[in-house]
Amino acid sequence: PKEPSGSLSADSIKIKKEVANAFVKRKKRASPYEWYLEYYKSPMEQMHERCENYPPCDYLSDQVGFALAYNRFFG
Repeated sequence: PKEPSGSLSADSIKIKKEVANAFVKRKKRASPYEWYLEYYKSPMEQMHERCENYPPCDYLSDQVGFALAYNRFFG
């Protein structure tokens, strides 16, 4: 099923889930520690996200650094 322009339609390039799983494998977790890190963020990462989600803090962190900006608004 080709389109008039000569390109393939989206329906013609879809593959079944079972076929896709044959060559796309999910990486297995090596340890419970890696599993834990995947689901829980460190306190520092939570602080960074809090600052990034507040535009004045995000802007100031670009100017003076994250630590000073975070302490200015949340410290």
